[in-house]
Amino acid sequence: MSSQLAHEAPQPRESPSLAQPISAGIVSALVAFTSSFVVVLAGLTAVGASPAQASSGLMSVTVLMGVGTVILAWWTKMPITVAWSTPGAALLVTTGAVEGGWPAAVGAFLVAGVLIVLTGLVPPLGALIARIPTSVAQAMLAGVLLQLCLGPITGAVANPAGVVPVVLVWLVGVRFFPRWAVPAAFLVAAAVVVLHVVTTDAELDVASVVPRLEFVAPEFTVQAVIGLALPLYLVTMASQNVPGMAVMKGLGYDVPWGRAIVLTGVGSVVAAPAGGHGINLAAISAALTAGPEAGPHRARRWIASVTSGFLAILIGIGAAAFGTLVTLAPEGVIIAVAGLALLGTFASSLKASLEDTADLLPAVVTFAVVASGIAIGGVSSAFWALVAGLVVRGVLRVGRRANS
Repeated sequence: MSSQLAHEAPQPRESPSLAQPISAGIVSALVAFTSSFVVVLAGLTAVGASPAQASSGLMSVTVLMGVGTVILAWWTKMPITVAWSTPGAALLVTTGAVEGGWPAAVGAFLVAGVLIVLTGLVPPLGALIARIPTSVAQAMLAGVLLQLCLGPITGAVANPAGVVPVVLVWLVGVRFFPRWAVPAAFLVAAAVVVLHVVTTDAELDVASVVPRLEFVAPEFTVQAVIGLALPLYLVTMASQNVPGMAVMKGLGYDVPWGRAIVLTGVGSVVAAPAGGHGINLAAISAALTAGPEAGPHRARRWIASVTSGFLAILIGIGAAAFGTLVTLAPEGVIIAVAGLALLGTFASSLKASLEDTADLLPAVVTFAVVASGIAIGGVSSAFWALVAGLVVRGVLRVGRRANS
């Protein structure tokens, strides 16, 4: 009798309300977009996109992550959430322009998407990615994020009147409302931009806020494939898809790996010609729709993800307005918001890279190579950092085996 009651206790008897999962989905979409869209715009611009092309890329990934979320959640009846690759966008900032310009960058996005599709279709490829040491992968990510995380500091020096208020609001937010700290900082940054436009008579091109996609025929260069596509693929898999699966498993959901990875890979391929750098499974933000905040009825939390997906589609359609806002910003303001948005991820990746003391030196070497920003043969530092870290790790482990 008591065991039967214990088994039935978790499910409330009253009719489940949709208010909680729907509100959780709304919060998820708003936080996911406002906390890192400036990183996406900065990354696309860094690899050669014009303002219109960057807005197009933001629109494509936002709409497609919404579509992907709706499809996966509805299909599996699980609270799966698809997101853009924020670490991937940060990688674009670190990489900068590639040989062949923006068309070559688009080609690299396409290649990365195809590799993700193959990973979902060929299980051994996924297993190979999972074998990349966490210390090296996280050190590469930390090195990629470093330059952006310096944005609040350099911005405050270059433009204290515009950046310091943004940083102060973020700091207060971290203390009292951490989930909304970055969105609050963005709102202050938006106010700074509006004030700047009003006081300087900056011209606003009304046509620039009209939603539109800028398609580009992809080009493929060796430098872009090795220096951008491969690191983008590895960062997306190691810091988004694999952790995203782990987060969902920790919340009690066994997400179908092949189905989810193939869908996000196809979405990345579709987004690429419009300038989208790729979509993937949500990692940190996955808990917003899959956790208790989405309601006590676990079987109905997928409604939160569907809500989040539909709202993301609507937000994506208006992405051009956000792109225009960024182009009007005074010096240092937007890069400061981007840096604040990535500080938490930077701290987590740096901590994870140093947890295994046996791999401390390979992790430090990986981090140092990425942070140096070197480009050898036109190939970005992220690729060489991964090579250097794995080589150092291999040499050290061979020595250990020989001495044992």
